[in-house]
Amino acid sequence: MDTGKSGIKIINNPPESKLTELGVKSWPKWGCEPSKFPWTYSSKETCYLLKGKVKVYPTPTGCDDKVVEIGAGDLVEFPEGLSCTWDVSEAVGKHYHLE
Repeated sequence: MDTGKSGIKIINNPPESKLTELGVKSWPKWGCEPSKFPWTYSSKETCYLLKGKVKVYPTPTGCDDKVVEIGAGDLVEFPEGLSCTWDVSEAVGKHYHLE
């Protein structure tokens, strides 16, 4: 699991058993076309990317090593209160769960 200073946690290609345990397939779906937009998480969000590629730039920005890249097959946890910019390079489809 990758977790940087931003608090974003990523599990690349988690086992099906983990997805079943979390109930991912019953979570709501969300998607968007390639775009760039600011976002602030008002609660913790866990999501599973079905398709797409995204670069997440936590704010405030200061250096490129804070960029988090996620894509299809990633299980990602975003902490409550995180402010960031989503730069979607390939259309995204994801299941998501808010706590």
